[in-house]
Parts: sequence; structure tokens; C-alpha cells
Amino acid sequence: MKKLHATIAERLHEGVVIPAHPLALHSSRKLDERRQRALTRYYMAAGAGGVAVGVHTTQFEIRDKDVNLLEPVLRMAAEEIAEAGKEESFIKVSGICGPTDQALKEAEMAAKLGYDLGLVSPGGLRDWSEAALLRRMEEIAQIIPIFGFYLQPAVGGRVLSYSFWREFAEIPGVAAVKLAPFNRYQTLDVVRAVCSSSRCEQIALYTGNDDNIVADLLTTYRFASNGKPVEKSIVGGLLGHWAVWTNKAVKLLSEVKRARASGVIPAALLQQGAAVTDANAAFFDPAHDFAGCIPGIHEVLRRQGLLAGRWCLRPDEELSDGQMEEINRVYRDYPDLNDDQFVSGHLDQWLSVSG
Repeated sequence: MKKLHATIAERLHEGVVIPAHPLALHSSRKLDERRQRALTRYYMAAGAGGVAVGVHTTQFEIRDKDVNLLEPVLRMAAEEIAEAGKEESFIKVSGICGPTDQALKEAEMAAKLGYDLGLVSPGGLRDWSEAALLRRMEEIAQIIPIFGFYLQPAVGGRVLSYSFWREFAEIPGVAAVKLAPFNRYQTLDVVRAVCSSSRCEQIALYTGNDDNIVADLLTTYRFASNGKPVEKSIVGGLLGHWAVWTNKAVKLLSEVKRARASGVIPAALLQQGAAVTDANAAFFDPAHDFAGCIPGIHEVLRRQGLLAGRWCLRPDEELSDGQMEEINRVYRDYPDLNDDQFVSGHLDQWLSVSG
């Protein structure tokens, strides 16, 4: 069983910004390697603590036989991280999908390429029992440490019981959980389950709740376990939202950590949290059941020059009606949230070498 490098484990538990890595394409919908590598360089330069590759934001279609981009995008990100000398400090998370046979092959590929953790998606397995999902996790954990994932039902996930998460937390290879049910009750189920586990201190919690990022990060949860109080915080985020305006996200997480350490939560941070959620609504398109979430991310990166266009692997995947206007609005209403100036100062450097 592969174990986390000590420095990676330490950073994971400190709490970092982990953007979900997009896919850079030419207008032909073929991989744009130059910009794919530039995105990884951007996230490192912005101060992120890791990246998640091969996840929803990277587009699940990279696994299709006629596309076959899972290995290339995983490899390119790993190469850029190695070139920067960050192999032992920058957290590499690989998305892992599908039934057990497929998931094990993806886990083996990720481990071979030097990835630290596998973000294991329950997507597409709605008819599986919770016991079957747990067995799948146990097998994957024999290959690579697991980043658990509570995925909201609206985008392919399912409701999972407290008992599922309680058993999941006891699997020795589980190192972290991304909480993204977009539901406060279900988020509490996971935190309470981890706090009740014998492995509570070994599991880091990360928000994926794009509708509640700042509040998640500011909250210290307290539960009784065996008659004793146990406290735990969501220490960082693994988010598609943090694939854009990443340098400002890093600064936001630093502010949150300072506030959490002081025990005093400034009202301004809560106000900023509402602004972040409003911006996320423009990018992720909940008004249309998240249909435009990937093009929304691409549009921001296109404006900054990191991507050449909004193209997705599926030609029909485009911005929803009114979404461009919403992106324009949040750019106008929240100028302090974007990191356009930071990007413009480094873009030529990130794009200068094709890899």
C-alpha cells in the first residue's frame, strides 16, 4: 500500500488550495499542450498547494476511447510539477472513476505517474449498494491513498448515509475527504462520521461545497465521541471554483486561517463569502442545473489569456442563456475577487515553453 510522503501529508492537513485542473483545447477540440502546461504553471505560481487532474473540471470524456487523454493530462501536470522541483511538496490528486476494474486501472496509472492521492468519484454508480461502494474503496486504497468524495446528486452523485461515511473513515488508506453534497445536513454527516472514527486525526477535510466555501472553512465543528468532545475543521478546498482567480483564493484561505486561529470571525469575511458564492453562481450555472459550469470556468480563463477559447470536448457544451451576462456582472460587482493583474504579469512566462 502506497503511503503519503511526510511533507505531502503535513501540507494536506495544514489545508491548501487545490484547483480542479481544466482541459486546454484548440478550436479543433484537440489538446492544446502549451496551454495545458501553462495552467499547471499558473496554479503553482498562484500559491496553490496542489492540483486535481482527471476530475470533472478536466472533463470526464477524456476517458473515451476516441479521446484517450487521461494519461497525457496526468503526465503533463506531473512533469510540470517535477520541473518546478515541487514533487515532494505540491499535492498531486488524480481523479478515479467507474466500476472497480476501471477504477483500479486508473489508480495504478496515477500511482505510476507519481500522484499522491486518488479522488474517488461515486458518479455513475447510483445502483450500487453502499457495501459495494465500500469494497471498491478498499481495493483502490491498496494501490493509492484515497481522497473521498461526497458528490452532489445534481451532477451524478447520490445521497450516502452516515453509516457509509463512518465505515469509510475506518479504511486505512483514506487520507482526506472532499465534501461536495451542496447540503448542510449531508456535510454534517461526513464531519460527524470522521470525528467518531478511530482515524479522525489521520483524515483531512476539504470543502467542495461551491455554494458555501468560506463558511465551510471558517467553521470549527464539535461533536461528542465516546462521551468526549471532538473538534475538527475543514482545512482547505478542492474546487473547480478555485480553477479561476486562484491567486485571490490563496489569499482568502490565508485570511480564513488567521481568523480561525484568532477565534474572531470578521463580518467582512462572511460578506466576502457571499460574494464568492455569487461569483460561483455565474461560473457554475446552477440556474440551469450546472450545464454551463465547465464553459463558465473556461470563459474566465479565456478572458485572462490562459485559454484560447471555451471549447469543450462535447461541441454542445457551451454557456447557458444569460450566463455570459452573469459573468460580466460578477466581474463588475466584485473586482477585488479576480486575479487578472497577477495573471497578466506572468502569462508570457507560463506560455513560453511548450514542454
